[in-house]
Amino acid sequence: MKLYEHKVQYYETDKMGIVHHSNYIRWMEEARIDFLSQIGWDYKKLEDIGVASPVTAVECKYKVSTTFADLITIFVGVEEFKGVKLKLKYEMKKDDVLVCEGHSEHCFLNTEGNLINLKREYPEFYNILTSLVGGEEC
Repeated sequence: MKLYEHKVQYYETDKMGIVHHSNYIRWMEEARIDFLSQIGWDYKKLEDIGVASPVTAVECKYKVSTTFADLITIFVGVEEFKGVKLKLKYEMKKDDVLVCEGHSEHCFLNTEGNLINLKREYPEFYNILTSLVGGEEC
């Protein structure tokens, strides 16, 4: 799977020229959208079939500061998945140096806001996510 790349924009930095911490969460979302697209289940497809996947938890651990024009590569992997809750992991690197690692947790809801069991309702999606559990960065 291809790593997601993000070039740090000037507006993402603070007065000291350092990327503001909130942007790493946004980059996780960008990378997650790209990840789902790469596995054939992009947000448009999910929305078209009536599936929402809200974030239920997010965690970020900052290791090294980043600045304007840095190229950040982001690995997304499935850490846990049991059919209802999905936990993704993120590794953000600049020149092969880990700058941030994080996790996000998601559930899947139908248009009425009820939890969906993917194994039962969308087995193809379930099988893809299950096959990716524990995958490490290449």
